[in-house]
Amino acid sequence: MAATGTSSWLVDVVASMSHSLPAFAVTWDYRCPFARNAHEHILTGLAAGADWNVRFLAFSLGQVHVAEGEPSVWDKPEQDTGIIALQAGVVVRDLYPELFPAVHRGLFAARHDDALHLEDRAVVSAVLERHGVPVDVVFGRIDDGSALATVRAEHEGFAESHSVWGVPTFIVDDQAVFIRFMHRSPDGADAAASIETMERAVSLIGWTDLNEFKHTSVAR
Repeated sequence: MAATGTSSWLVDVVASMSHSLPAFAVTWDYRCPFARNAHEHILTGLAAGADWNVRFLAFSLGQVHVAEGEPSVWDKPEQDTGIIALQAGVVVRDLYPELFPAVHRGLFAARHDDALHLEDRAVVSAVLERHGVPVDVVFGRIDDGSALATVRAEHEGFAESHSVWGVPTFIVDDQAVFIRFMHRSPDGADAAASIETMERAVSLIGWTDLNEFKHTSVAR
């Protein structure tokens, strides 16, 4: 169903484009600006009615960068600057899926637009409260370890099954591709552009002859 207020031309665009994509998953860590770009495009498309089957996967950049011999993020979560927000996102995704898009945008914005510290519980709590999420429920799942267990299972599971090493990684069946989008899609952006962006990118994932395609410079 098209989002309320969506113009008729956009409904036509969605109808013509959004049924061709396979189911896909995409990783995130709120600290990565390229993850922010990718997830904004996805959220914009979904809000406009794109019929995509998307799975949002938590992936800890902090764990990837743990030095050999140092304790893991799973054993010492307090050492990582992004794990509280990542856990909060997972809890909202699983318990309050209807609120997840707004919270997801909000946590990315707190880091990249407002330059706030995601290890600060007050910052994460403010985003949750702003979007009507019960803060005590979310932090209850963080404090009892269940949220961290979910993040760990997703991170380790896809690192093993698909050799995932970063965000945003897009996964279709047995293929996984790291993709950087250079432009954002903030709330209220042109949905047709985001839909086209995702259609182009995800449709290429099955083309295994293409391993690397990178501009030597990017015009700004």
